[in-house]
Amino acid sequence: MTKAEMMDKYFDSYGKRISSAEICKAVDSIFKINLDEIPILSKEMEGAVGVSFSTGNVLASREAMDVRLNQYDKEITGAEIRKVINEILGVNLDAISSLEGARISLYSKGQWVVQHEKDLFVVDTGAGDVDVKVYPTNYFTEQTGLVKLPTDLQHSLTSIGYSYDEKIGSYYFSNPTGEAVPDAFKGKTIGAILKVIQYSFSN
Repeated sequence: MTKAEMMDKYFDSYGKRISSAEICKAVDSIFKINLDEIPILSKEMEGAVGVSFSTGNVLASREAMDVRLNQYDKEITGAEIRKVINEILGVNLDAISSLEGARISLYSKGQWVVQHEKDLFVVDTGAGDVDVKVYPTNYFTEQTGLVKLPTDLQHSLTSIGYSYDEKIGSYYFSNPTGEAVPDAFKGKTIGAILKVIQYSFSN
């Protein structure tokens, strides 16, 4: 059972209107992600939900979720809850769930979202998700002797807009608009990495 399915099962059995506090508790329990530490995605989103985020206001994300949840006139599904979380906080739990077992570590919003001992590559998103770094794990280097990404992955990432940054030793992309990198671009990044893992490191 995937983590998304576990979340669905949890809320299906909940049997009443759900609050942001219960959502945060479930996400922390199932995904090990603390939503209270994640700021609202954008000023536009703050205005849309009628709350403002300020440094140290850890309840802003809960307030924003409660405003959105109150717009539902029926019991909300796990899939709808994940959509709300992604819209407000930029945390795509469906995508995170799909990474289980993929051998890709994900560092986002200041915390490890997915990380396992034998992961091969890291996708690291910066503050506000406006930039992304991709680099090999220590395990990958220990197993292959390579300190850089495989050549085929370098080419794949370059083709979608990444460039190698020697200062940080990573392939790097920064959204020129200054906005969060779209989910579609993150999907292309993950897809490029998965393709290399499938063809070269699947045994």
